[in-house]
Amino acid sequence: MTGLPPATAATTSVGDVGERALIARILARLARPSWLVVPAGDDAAVMEAEPRVLEVLTTDALVDGVHFDRRFCPPEAIGHKALAVNLSDLAAMGASPRAALLSLVLPDALLLSDLDRMLDGLLPLAARHGASLIGGNITRAGADGRGPLILDVTAFGTVGRRCVLTRSGARAGDDVYVTGLIGSAGVGLAALQAGLEHAALATDTALDACRDRYLQPDPRVRAGVLLGRNRAATAAMDLSDGLADAARQVAAASRVGITLDADALPLDAAARAWHASRGTDAVTAAMSAGDDYELLFTARPSLQGRLRGVRRLLGDLPITKVGVVTRKQELRLRTPEGDRPFPSGYEHFN
Repeated sequence: MTGLPPATAATTSVGDVGERALIARILARLARPSWLVVPAGDDAAVMEAEPRVLEVLTTDALVDGVHFDRRFCPPEAIGHKALAVNLSDLAAMGASPRAALLSLVLPDALLLSDLDRMLDGLLPLAARHGASLIGGNITRAGADGRGPLILDVTAFGTVGRRCVLTRSGARAGDDVYVTGLIGSAGVGLAALQAGLEHAALATDTALDACRDRYLQPDPRVRAGVLLGRNRAATAAMDLSDGLADAARQVAAASRVGITLDADALPLDAAARAWHASRGTDAVTAAMSAGDDYELLFTARPSLQGRLRGVRRLLGDLPITKVGVVTRKQELRLRTPEGDRPFPSGYEHFN
């Protein structure tokens, strides 16, 4: 079953072949790094620990209908994103990715070709960031095989003991920074959803980059590793649930306040134009929407030399100062017209 021709895989479902054949199909695509003592295929994989470093572990599950919509999310994007969200968490901790486990909950009707395409999206991203896929699990989606598709990834990374980043290190007087641009992924999702009803939106090239940012986010692994390794940041968090949520979480964990400057926020130009055309507020939308997977971090003004070194190594990736950390434990969004209500980020069950 591992070598089915593409035409056969496109008409054969996972329910037709069974668990063992599915596992063999996936194992056939995995490499074995030198530090993997017992490879995937046994009851558990066994890794050789690195001396004088910390192991960092994170896990995220992507559920059809909650985190992605198969009507407009191709299988490659689903696989890519399942790993990207975990790599983004490692980046926020300053950790270098090392390995990942993939657990799949598969509906019977899922085609083998779609499973292959999900791996086509996941494995190249894993290889690019040095995160070897070393094992996992497969189970049926519900007793009748008609439950939702779920991809659950656990990622492992390593970081030096003095280089780990957390949410709790911010102090009053620190500056607040954001990598890259924000707001584009939220607009990309909105455009994809609207394109289901309005065919013209499906071919709007001005929104292509926003759609790509939603479908295939680029986790800021190198930025997080460099910020930690150079001890240039005091606290960090990724923007999986939006800038507003990240600022709130860092402030709460550090027991400080954060004031953001609305005019300084690095909003994507296409996202700004999208909201202008609809009469919606781009700042609130960009701060509230998730899926940007940029990093928010804080840094001491007295250690600007370290941050300049990180900027040089990152090259073209923008790093924008967007606010300051305050002693008073409150969240403020400043504009030239005065303070505005601080937006809320995405929250499950809310």
